Amino acid sequence: MAVLGSTPAPPWLSRFFNASGNNVPLVWVAPADPLLLQQEALLVEFLTARKGTPLEGKLERINCPQALMLWEKEHAQMTTRTAQGWRTSQPDALGRIVTCTDHAWVELLPDSHALRTEMAFESYVMRHCLGQFADRKALTGGYGGHYADAVEQGHMRLFSLRDAQGQPHITVSLTVQANGDLTVDQVKGKQNRPPVERYLQPLLMCLNALGTDQQSPPDCIAIGVVRTQAGWLRLEQVNDPTAQTQLVARYPQLFSRLESPSAMTQWLVAARQVEMLQRAAPGAPSVRYAARHVLDPLSPPDLSDNRHFTTEGVPWVGLSSGHAAAIIDWQASIR
Repeated sequence: MAVLGSTPAPPWLSRFFNASGNNVPLVWVAPADPLLLQQEALLVEFLTARKGTPLEGKLERINCPQALMLWEKEHAQMTTRTAQGWRTSQPDALGRIVTCTDHAWVELLPDSHALRTEMAFESYVMRHCLGQFADRKALTGGYGGHYADAVEQGHMRLFSLRDAQGQPHITVSLTVQANGDLTVDQVKGKQNRPPVERYLQPLLMCLNALGTDQQSPPDCIAIGVVRTQAGWLRLEQVNDPTAQTQLVARYPQLFSRLESPSAMTQWLVAARQVEMLQRAAPGAPSVRYAARHVLDPLSPPDLSDNRHFTTEGVPWVGLSSGHAAAIIDWQASIR
């Protein structure tokens, strides 16, 4: 959410809320904001996992804060109950997908009779909710039942990065779309934390081998791993101007994390979210000039100088000769 400043609400809005004369804060909830979508996914996961439990009939009376509080309470309880849910790994439930130098990616096979046992093992070692079943003896219900049902029905695929001793280090879940495309859902290290740095290259190998769609989930963006037309890359490897533009158009928050944003990308941000240039100043002189009112609002252009430079017949008011020379030199350098 972003609060739109402290400006009083317009009269028509005050009348609508019957709050004339009061300062009503205007709040815009961006429906596609990654944090909002992540919160929604967490709630959907929690509510879906309540199917078949005594809580199912009470869901209509539970609001979002209550559901989130119950989610946090359950995960705190999981930590104390983990030792009671120990299972050993079942090799028959695994299929090797990608072999790395010291590790291998395996898939938890949907048609294996030991799928749920392997999910419980993965969850025990990784300390997350993937294989946390409500009935730990029958391996049914709860989060584990929710995910196991999705895998068995072909709606989800699960992958684990295992070392030579068979211990997991990353868990990846992918959603299978109706057309067969794979969308990365979650990428979790131990205790639901981001994977550690040394496992990022094996992660890229796995995602590129699977051939996913163009979506980059919040888990991947958080660790600087993104999907481009050329495949999955670390963010600092995205140097192609077109790839940068496509990436920033879909995920504007990544602009400030690009090491060398292209002029095309800078112009895109200047046109759509110019305020972002205050956090990551543009390197292109023409963009700096165009956004000067944002970058240096206390220094307006000198309109007394009649020697206005022109570009393609358009006057650039207040443009100094030094700034003009920098733009000309920059344009020559990119041709």
